[in-house]
Amino acid sequence: MSQIFIAKSSKNNSTAKLPLWLGSLIALLAGSAFIFALAPYYIWIVALISPAVLYACLQHRSAPQALLIGWCYGFGLWFVGAFWLYTSIHEYGDTSAFVSVLLIAIMASIMALFSALQAWVYRRFFPETPLTFAPLWVFFEWAKTWVFTGFPWLFVGYAFTERFLDQYAPLFGVFGISFIAVTIACGLVEIIRRKWFWAVPIVVLLAGAWAASFVVFVQPKAEKPLQVSLIQGNIPQDLKWLTSYQNRTLDIYHDLSAPEWGRDLVVWPESSIPMPQTAIEPFLQDINRQALAKHSAWVTGIPYFDEAGSIKAQKPLFYNALMASGEQASGLYQKQRLVPFGEYVPLAGLLKWVLPSLQNDASAGGFTAGQLGQKPLSVKGHNLGSVICYEVAYPNLTRLNAEHSDFMVTVSNDAWFTGTAGPWQHLQMVQMRAKENGRWFIRATNTGVTAFIDAQGHIVKQAPQDKTFVLRGDLPAYTGQTLYNRLGNAPVLIFCLLLLLLSLRYRPRQIDVSFKSRR
Repeated sequence: MSQIFIAKSSKNNSTAKLPLWLGSLIALLAGSAFIFALAPYYIWIVALISPAVLYACLQHRSAPQALLIGWCYGFGLWFVGAFWLYTSIHEYGDTSAFVSVLLIAIMASIMALFSALQAWVYRRFFPETPLTFAPLWVFFEWAKTWVFTGFPWLFVGYAFTERFLDQYAPLFGVFGISFIAVTIACGLVEIIRRKWFWAVPIVVLLAGAWAASFVVFVQPKAEKPLQVSLIQGNIPQDLKWLTSYQNRTLDIYHDLSAPEWGRDLVVWPESSIPMPQTAIEPFLQDINRQALAKHSAWVTGIPYFDEAGSIKAQKPLFYNALMASGEQASGLYQKQRLVPFGEYVPLAGLLKWVLPSLQNDASAGGFTAGQLGQKPLSVKGHNLGSVICYEVAYPNLTRLNAEHSDFMVTVSNDAWFTGTAGPWQHLQMVQMRAKENGRWFIRATNTGVTAFIDAQGHIVKQAPQDKTFVLRGDLPAYTGQTLYNRLGNAPVLIFCLLLLLLSLRYRPRQIDVSFKSRR
């Protein structure tokens, strides 16, 4: 055990250490390259190489040096990995190219603090071993789901959504896969250093993924699958919220749906209706009549105005919502996790000079977060769990919404990020949520990627991006609970905590915290 937890330093190791500037540069490049592990590139091996390089760069470093190296890695990770934000800030935020890049750099600098703190804690308190590095990696990924409301993006586990380690998803979720992938990556570094015993845990973890493929948690219900039509209106983002284009938007969805009435369920995407329900009651009644006449259920995204709540709160309350109507359909789901600068503007008064057009965009600053514990929508005698757009990036929130559901719906408007990797990364997260919870997902979007995703996280059908399209498919109801759906992130987090506590027993008596290398 001590061999696993204690990293023995030597003169050779110390003198072979790279200069700090070079180690920082290599870490920056490793973080920047991570994007290629995710959709739409799918070069999964990068998800092993990237954290492995950071692990190697941190060896025999002081804690302050590790802080710098970790920050460089995180800056590269977020500046390149989330650069799709440029499109929304520059093109739809009416912001200059220079200021847009500057804002992304500021965001990356702040998010890089996660990696910086992770690296500092690793070198300050723990021995150099994969079994301390990987647990810390998982804790800091998890922290990104809740610190300052969270920005849960760019997790290592997503690189394995449909390959190699994905069978762990129903057991331990994306964080479990991240732990296993990072452990394997760092174990390979140790093997290169001729610590051959690391081959054993790597083989065990790979064999575990194979064995997990035989574990069955869920199964389809006997009922006939629902016939579903997903409507992709392809409304340009710069026109979507214009008052002059609202009637045209309604006509597009009305006309696309007309041939689909008669199917069990017709789904419109997030905010496909660009006005609150109180402003277009005749239109909603007309669509509901068409659905009822053909025995169809209808689910649509809509800005929902809570009249009673507004009176009580003494301010207008608008929710980004999903509403079900038509035959055997009812319910309202109000989005719980809002997008900063997309659905509300933090410190709005101070940022008017930075994002002038967003201050006047109904979709950017006027929404209120929905309450926890909302009931699923009811459709044709089934429970339809809901997540709206950005929410699907939150593993635990989606897990809670998937409880007691027969299948899931997620709606989105990724027109903000047309032509970037953002919509594809977003779709990849939906695949992971499907596999974690053992439920089919239907994903209706404004511009793409609209898709049917099965309970194993595989894309069964998808619509072409940036085209007006109707995607038809069958949606089977499922029963049963995966281990992850039942227990959530607790097993992985507790296991990681135990590893870190155990490592403290075997850590060296002194851990260098200065810039000077310990000999």
